[in-house]
Amino acid sequence: MTTLDVLVIAAHPDDAEISAGGTILRLVDAGARVGVLDVTRGEMGTRGTRDDRDAETARATEVLGLAWRGNLNLPDGRVQAAPEAREEVARHLRELAPDLVLAHHAHDPHPDHEASALLARQGWYLSGLGQLAKQAGGPAARRPAQLAHFMSHVPFEPTFIVDIEPVWERKREAILAYATQLERSDEGDEGKHLLYGADILERVETKARTYGERIRRRYGEPLLTTEPVALDSPLIRWLGARR
Repeated sequence: MTTLDVLVIAAHPDDAEISAGGTILRLVDAGARVGVLDVTRGEMGTRGTRDDRDAETARATEVLGLAWRGNLNLPDGRVQAAPEAREEVARHLRELAPDLVLAHHAHDPHPDHEASALLARQGWYLSGLGQLAKQAGGPAARRPAQLAHFMSHVPFEPTFIVDIEPVWERKREAILAYATQLERSDEGDEGKHLLYGADILERVETKARTYGERIRRRYGEPLLTTEPVALDSPLIRWLGARR
């Protein structure tokens, strides 16, 4: 059975790469076994088919050096934190046994991002309930030690900013794997992000430079925890000191 140190839960293929790709690469470089659980296949995207997205996801997975990647196969654009879905997340958390979970922030204009954030938090809690684990069969109840949120569209005041300058070019490579999301589909398509009217890579770099400056680095990725953080928390253990 595959076990992980870190599990990233993201609404669509490319969300993990765009919002937390640098953190994932830093964790992998530090020796952590990192996995991504995509909630949907991204089949409702304006550009590209589901098969395109599957092939792009496979390429990005190689670039990130993930130990595992899975998909809940919930309908793109219609994600809901239904009991069956949140219990499926809890099952993955018990089976994969990560100590750290990274997920969307709860406030986001994309309803799939908000629903995926809720799924991650509720699944995180449910994974520690003994009776639910017994009913489901399989591994015993086990709740990951730390849950943190990455930034998608809405800014927040971060708990951590991860220095991603050492892995910046590899993060770009992982995002570039999703070619259908970055290229013009026809003459009427300007190749811009439909919500903010900017190129995805430009938006990623602007955010990375903004948060990198705050820690006197060239590029940074912001993370948020809603509970106080212990000095021996997984994120600090993996990234807080040179290993």
